[in-house]
Amino acid sequence: GVIDHVAGDAPVVLAGHSAGGLIAGRYAPEHQDRVQGLVLLDATSPTAATDLMARIPESATGEAGELRAQTLAVYNGENPEQLRFEDGEVASAGDIPVRVIQHGQQYLAEVPEYGEGLEEDWTKGQRDWLNLSSNSELITAENSGHYIYVDEPEVAVDAVEAVVAEIVS
Repeated sequence: GVIDHVAGDAPVVLAGHSAGGLIAGRYAPEHQDRVQGLVLLDATSPTAATDLMARIPESATGEAGELRAQTLAVYNGENPEQLRFEDGEVASAGDIPVRVIQHGQQYLAEVPEYGEGLEEDWTKGQRDWLNLSSNSELITAENSGHYIYVDEPEVAVDAVEAVVAEIVS
């Protein structure tokens, strides 16, 4: 509905951060008539809940236990939009231009005991998003944590401009 309101019937390039990237990545394959390109900014992994449950046991306490409980609650719809996020395979959106931008500063590594593994899982998720298109590219925002659009907005803008330029050329 938002896309229809903003763009009418025109094709769009979607840019999404974190859960917004997950939503855009799930939307594009089913709406190839509308979505002409994607920019995913440190998008939530397509297998984030499964990864988190495997990485941090239910018995974990402290910061890791809180992270697990809060994140799983958000995935289960306890968020302002009441959206539920389900894990799954990455479907193809054809050959549309896709730029997947991952963080370069390992903020998840700060989680005691589990941080290094969480970073590995997140990085794998970014690589999984490359399966959206045969025309995808992984970019690392070297000086950014999770909020790439704040830490290095030029990286995000450059990616959007590159995707748009590829579409109109």
